Formats: sequence, structure tokens, C-alpha cells
Amino acid sequence: MTGQTPASTAPAPTLSPDQAEAWDALSDAFQQSGVDLLAEEVHAPQPGKGRVMAVIGKAGSGKTLILAQITKALQEAGVDLISGDYEGRRRKDRRTVAILAPTNKAAFVLRTRGVPATTIHRILYTPVYDPEYERIAEWLTGEGSRPTIDSLPDEALDRARAFYDQHASVPGALAAAGLRGSDFISGWKRREEGLDIGLIDEASMLDEKQFDDLREIFPLLILFGDPAQLAPVGLSGEMVFDRLAPQQRLMLNRIHRQADDSPILDLAHALADDKLLFEDFESMVRAAARKDDRVIWSERVESDLMARSPVLVWRNATRIRLIHAFRSAFGAPGDALLPGEPLICDGLELPLKYRKKRIDLEARGLIKGAQVVYLGPGRKPGFSRLHVIGAEDPRLSAASIVKIEMPETEEPFIPFAARMGAAFLHGAAVTIHKSQGSQWPDVQVFAPDIAAAAWSNRTEAGIPLWKRLAYVAITRAQERLHWVVRPRLARPAGPLSTADLEAPVAPLSLQAQDQDD
Repeated sequence: MTGQTPASTAPAPTLSPDQAEAWDALSDAFQQSGVDLLAEEVHAPQPGKGRVMAVIGKAGSGKTLILAQITKALQEAGVDLISGDYEGRRRKDRRTVAILAPTNKAAFVLRTRGVPATTIHRILYTPVYDPEYERIAEWLTGEGSRPTIDSLPDEALDRARAFYDQHASVPGALAAAGLRGSDFISGWKRREEGLDIGLIDEASMLDEKQFDDLREIFPLLILFGDPAQLAPVGLSGEMVFDRLAPQQRLMLNRIHRQADDSPILDLAHALADDKLLFEDFESMVRAAARKDDRVIWSERVESDLMARSPVLVWRNATRIRLIHAFRSAFGAPGDALLPGEPLICDGLELPLKYRKKRIDLEARGLIKGAQVVYLGPGRKPGFSRLHVIGAEDPRLSAASIVKIEMPETEEPFIPFAARMGAAFLHGAAVTIHKSQGSQWPDVQVFAPDIAAAAWSNRTEAGIPLWKRLAYVAITRAQERLHWVVRPRLARPAGPLSTADLEAPVAPLSLQAQDQDD
């Protein structure tokens, strides 16, 4: 640990010097806001101006470790975790923390690592519970006694109790009791009261509006971000944490490699060499592929992988050609989707008077950039049954506008569409920019596009664009990196399927209903 006084230093796991310095600085910030991690005590929030800090480091530098340990320490100190599902009654002495990510998939990645994250949308908009069923939520969360509900037998309440004790999810517990989301959630509203502490992962993806919204909610905001990623469109290569004062930015410089020495991280960090040329980097990829089967030098795109792990590209023209080839390989008809086809939500095409419906869909995880798998048609024309990747309750049905882009054609082909609803593009290939915040076990990077970026001599924030693209693309890979060097597509081993998508354990807590509007 660093040489700070014991009053401002909290116990921490074994950390490197740069991680320990970040831990101490965060500990001091929490103490100034009334949360003492060392004494495990919480006090009333201190009045004053809001504070923003950022923990910044490249992939493998230990950001997630610090985020997970800080979350654990805050909870042990008595700070309440806000999940976005249910908050309960506010207490004067209550202190709160929320762990957030910009996308469903980014939140899902954190949850797989033991960090109870939710999306920014789920915190900006909170569910309104039916008063009768809210009594069950209060009982489950320790804020009330066991209720008597005429419509629910004791066995149903017992199931709810057992589910909540295991998963700590109020909607999941109510679903285990046999209730649908439409039974106990009467609507959604924008948050009116602020919270205390916000821990924001993948902060490189934040735009100015999201940043401003978060500052309104959280007096103490801690950002976790990677400076080597691509900045949001419109920020000219700059990220929101780039504008913070030096004392607000906690830099993690040492690379904490995985226990098995990941060759993927080695390649990612090799890109920091100013003298490295694209040709030299490709030689490094090829050499890594000879030594380690976690790096694969591929002469073609694997169509089977594209169904759940999109090919990452730079150019839109490449993306559209690969999507067209994918659909042809699986025999997809021109006027319909096959169950199992991947989609990307391109936004909600709803007029202002349908604001409540927009909030409802966004709260369910159907936000711009969400990765979705098509399950089949809904009960009404224009509706689709969908599986939202990374959402806590993934299955829903929604009015859909599906756009299939075609090579050398300006206007997309629309196989079917509702009058209004959620708009989708195909997701078998996506741009590297839109892949940020996501990770997959296997990632295919279309190397000819990285080469084209290198030949363009373009830069972003003073760094060659091809290096930023390559860094983001290869760090999306959790287990295996496929470096695809030829514009060829392998034949699929079998038809598309949805069998790999796990069905929910209990009836869905946020089941969307088919509606005409």
C-alpha cells in the first residue's frame, strides 16, 4: 500500500503499487463522502460539490479486479447495492451504490465475473410496482413482514423466498411465485431522487449526455475506462475521462497478465510500440498462432461462429457483404428471418406520445446496440420473439422493423415490419466501433479491413487508426482470436438453431406482451 494515514486507507487484496495507489485514492474519496471502508461504517453524505474520478488502464491492467473488490468493500461497510429491479423505501441513513455499464453485454460480462452490474438505462428508469405485490418485495428485502396475498398460496411465497435467497432478484422471485411482469410492474418512470455512488465500467463508451445524466444522479462517480479504445462518435477521439484533471485520473500502468500468459493480451499491448507497422504486427500474429492455439491464423471466415459471435470489421461495405454471404450460406429466404439469426438493435422508432412504451422496451434491455437473436414471429403481425443477449430477463416479444442491407444497394430490404417499434440490423458482422463493451469466447477479426485502415494513414487522437481498431477488436476475445486474412466463407456445419440459448429458470419477470401499437 502507499504511505497514507490509516484513517484514509482501507483493507485491500494483494495489489501491485499502481493498483494500491488507486485503491487508497478511492478509499479516501469514499471516506470524504461518508463511507469508511476501514471501519466498515456509513455516515450521512457530506454536502458539497459532486466529485468524479477515473480508474484508467489498458486490458489486463486490473480495472475489473479493483471494481470487484471496491464493490465488495462497500457492501461490507453497509452500503446498499441498487440493482435497477427494485429499490424499496428510502431510509435517512441509507447509502447506496450502483455498478453500471453502457450496454447489456458489458453488464453481462461483469456479472459473469461476479460483479452485480446492470445497465445505465435500468438506473435512469425505475419500475413502478403494484402496491399489493410491492408488499412481497418489501418482505423479501427485509423491509416488511411476510404478507398474506389472496391470489398467492403459501407455497408460491415459499418459492419466491427460496429464489430470492439464492439469486437476490425481486422480479425473479415474483416470477418464481407464478407472476408475470405485467402483474407486478405497472410502469416505468425516470428516476427523480439521486443515489450516492456510481461505479461505471466501459467508460470509454460514454457520450456527453450519458455522462451528464450520471453526474445528476451520483454525487460520487467513479469511471473505469480503457484509453486505447475508440472514442464515441462525435467526441473527436476524446473520451469523457480525458477532460478530468490529473489528480482525478488514477492510472494503472502495469499489465497484470493472466495466470496462463494470454497471447491475446500480448498482441494487444504490442500495439503500443510507436514504431510497429501493420506488416510487423501481422507477422507477430502469425508467430503467436504457431505457438499457441488461442491465436488462430485463418484463411476464411467461419460461418458457424457468426451466428453468435459477429465478425469484426472496419468498413460498412465489408459488413454488408459478410452478412449477405452468411444468410446465403444458411439458406435464409429473402422475405423472412430464420430462427437463430443474430440482430443488432438500431434504435426505437416510436413517436413521442409512446414515451412510456419506449421506456418499457429500453428497461427490458432493447437499447441501441443491443445484440439480439431472432426466435420466431410473435402472435401478431409485425411482432418478433427475441432473445436479448446479456439481459437479465432475455426473452421478450416486440413490434419489429428488420432491415437487411444488401451489397451495392442504398436502401435496405425489409422482410417484414410493424408500423413502429424496435428497428434491427443484421448482426452476423458488426463494426469494431460497435463491438466495444462486448466480449465473446471466440472473436473473428477481418484483417483485410485493418490493413485498409493502415493504408489510409488515418489517425485518431494522434494514434494510427489501425492500431486502435486492432486493439479494440482483439481484446473482444475471451478465449480465442481468429485473425481472418482472406475474404472467404466456410460452409456451415449445420442449420441455424436456438437450442444453445438457455430458457429462463422461472416465468419471465419482464415479459413483454404483443400489442398493436
